[in-house]
Amino acid sequence: MTITIQNQLSNGPAEDESDGQLLSRLHQGDNVSFEALFHRHYKRLYGLVFRLVGNRAEAEDIVQEVFIRLHQRPPNDAREEHNVSAWLYRVATNTAYNAVRSRNRLWQRNQHLVPEKIDGLAGPEKAAEQEEEAQLVRAALAKLSPMHGQLLLLRQLGLSYAELAEICDVNQNSVGKTLSRAAEAFREAYLRLNTEANTEVTIEDNAR
Repeated sequence: MTITIQNQLSNGPAEDESDGQLLSRLHQGDNVSFEALFHRHYKRLYGLVFRLVGNRAEAEDIVQEVFIRLHQRPPNDAREEHNVSAWLYRVATNTAYNAVRSRNRLWQRNQHLVPEKIDGLAGPEKAAEQEEEAQLVRAALAKLSPMHGQLLLLRQLGLSYAELAEICDVNQNSVGKTLSRAAEAFREAYLRLNTEANTEVTIEDNAR
């Protein structure tokens, strides 16, 4: 099944309604409310998934799968009805994790946090350095707990502390401290992996 969404919603009340109101109307079979939810959440959802799977086409497929699930089986729980974004991010994250695991790869080696762009004017050596750096970031991200990784990624996408608290089920007063712990865990993982990578290069060079 492929979702076909109009490029622009016609001006109407759906644009001004809350997620909970839109979801309520979606339960009644209203497709306009579904389109409103799609346009409201697609960009950030895609950004999150892309950073997890590292492939644009696969990220698009996963996000489409999430919205198909929303359309076909919208959440019924009263709490979820007032927290649609949390439901979407949770389903998208889990789906992305499962997609990576289905390739029979380990998190430590293959979970990706890929930069949106690599400088097109950079030479081959610079591009190689950027890709090596991206791979190191990916590996470090994979060392984190899913919650810490999700917090860092969503914060990178520009979500507020209130949004992070709602989506990641963290007390809003604890978001800053939790983010600091996640950042420190990421820094330690990155430094450790960087040291290991440099050690391996040195050993290979000495063996030649």
